[in-house]
Amino acid sequence: MGTFQIDFGGATRRIVGIDLGTTNSLIAYMSRAVPQVIPGADGDALVPSVVSLTTSGEVVVGNAAREALVTNPDRTIYSVKRLMGRGVEDVGDEVKLFPFRISSDRGEVIRLQLGDRSFTPPEISALVLRQLKQNAEAALGEEITEAVITVPAYFNDAQRQATKDAGRIAGLDVLRLVNEPTAAALAYGLDKRKEGIVAVYDLGGGTFDISILRLHDGIFEVLATHGDTHLGGDDIDNLLLRIALEDVASEWGEDLSENNEAIQRLRRAVIDAKHQLSTLPSAHIELEFLGRRYRRELTRELFDRLITPIVDKTLQPCRLAMADAGVTPEQIDEVVLVGGSTRIPLVRLAVERLFRARPHTELDPDKVVALGAAVQAGILSGVVEDQLLLDVTPLSLGIETMGGLVTKVIHRNSTIPASATEQFTTAVDGQTNVLIHVLQGERELVKDCRSLARFDLKGIDPMPAGFARIEVRFLIDANGILNVAARDLRTGKEQSVEVKPSYGLTDDQVESMILESIEKAEDDFHQRQVREARVEADTILAAVEKARQNDAYFALPDEEREAIQRALNELMVVYHADDHLLIRSKIDHLNQATMNLAETMMNTAVGNALRGTKI
Repeated sequence: MGTFQIDFGGATRRIVGIDLGTTNSLIAYMSRAVPQVIPGADGDALVPSVVSLTTSGEVVVGNAAREALVTNPDRTIYSVKRLMGRGVEDVGDEVKLFPFRISSDRGEVIRLQLGDRSFTPPEISALVLRQLKQNAEAALGEEITEAVITVPAYFNDAQRQATKDAGRIAGLDVLRLVNEPTAAALAYGLDKRKEGIVAVYDLGGGTFDISILRLHDGIFEVLATHGDTHLGGDDIDNLLLRIALEDVASEWGEDLSENNEAIQRLRRAVIDAKHQLSTLPSAHIELEFLGRRYRRELTRELFDRLITPIVDKTLQPCRLAMADAGVTPEQIDEVVLVGGSTRIPLVRLAVERLFRARPHTELDPDKVVALGAAVQAGILSGVVEDQLLLDVTPLSLGIETMGGLVTKVIHRNSTIPASATEQFTTAVDGQTNVLIHVLQGERELVKDCRSLARFDLKGIDPMPAGFARIEVRFLIDANGILNVAARDLRTGKEQSVEVKPSYGLTDDQVESMILESIEKAEDDFHQRQVREARVEADTILAAVEKARQNDAYFALPDEEREAIQRALNELMVVYHADDHLLIRSKIDHLNQATMNLAETMMNTAVGNALRGTKI
């Protein structure tokens, strides 16, 4: 089939918008200030996010690759978005339902085996992006080098970096990563409201996001975002697939779970049935394989009952997002549905009941994110004017401080791009190096948060503890990528690190961070108070031990020295107690016991400093 040409409308700079999806991907552009999806040579706008390697070594992408899922499943990869920025340990049992093999060492970047070749998830995604790029170049009649790509709002740093890597491999300069729900708000032109609060519910193939947006004078501000990077229509497909496999095993007396071709044929059948159930009261799951036929009716009522736990799993993040945004369902003016899975009637009903408003469904839920990406591309290129987009960081960022505590520098749901600076000091006399430990999470203790990076600030002038001034600066760019810098304000020496992907974080950990911070807030606060009391105890114990080497100590009366020793012993006895009030009471007791000693030492120091000085 020949290529076709689209009139771009005279724009001087070509920037495309791309929805790099789990199941399907799309590319769009602005035509005379109106976003349009660009179809491929076959006229289909949806490019399946599937890559296959033929026996002759040719790489095929899209619809042809999807057909190969049946004929050549062990050389075909799909749903690679679920593997982006993740390690082998993160993917768990789910890979058992994938026909492709993973070849990677423990903890390293996943490598996917296709025949005698292996690819990383970003390389597979790059092949999909390259196909989209070629479709756009054929349609627009010119080279495409710049793009905006959408990502789930809940993608962590590693997953965002992996997406940017995929763009770079495909020959695209990724100007901006935009959260998918935010792109949807742009596609619906909700800026025209001028004022209002909007909930964007995005349930796609592999991810779920909920964002609460405020519109004010045409400005989009994301008040809060929640979600699950591992929840979507794929889970419904896998649920139906497992049930069908059990059904076939019972009916045929044969287990097909190890037969890749059978699995992919059955997967196609359950997906077809799922699609039919969005409009029909019943559908049939049908499989013909090796001369045998399986056929089972699935009613809407049974389907709804099966998927209710999955749908319900999307509602708690919605409630948390509303709580973070400080709004009630009654205060939300509009609700937008995004993602192919929102065609399911049960999903629409659950959303309507939760938000108490009929959601927007006017635009094709499969295309709305790509259309929004095109609008964002238009903003960057100047085709769309007078619009501003503000996103937020989904988890707090901070550094480790004394006592294994986390000091937050940038708080959760801070608008990005964002920067924040805090000053810290040294804990030990003569310290010349400071380890900066960067953390992500909502808990109070280091052990309960995710470690992002460590680096050393070296060459600090040796000074008494507490005298050095170390400035730590956090900067999150528009893509949500974090840069941390530390500088000694006295010497000007500086070290910085761009936080690189960390593949050891599971999606369950990301999802549970905020829930844990809420559930354990009281205990965390108590533990923080205990740790802070112990840090204060360490400081005074070290100071008193140092003072006991001073001549002023030996000049004290015996009973005063004995009182100091008793106070020291009492503090050391309760030091490991889980009672911060008890520890602080003993600190106060020791402070009282050493007050005279401190005054004597201070007077001596001042006298020595002034000796021989004329005023």
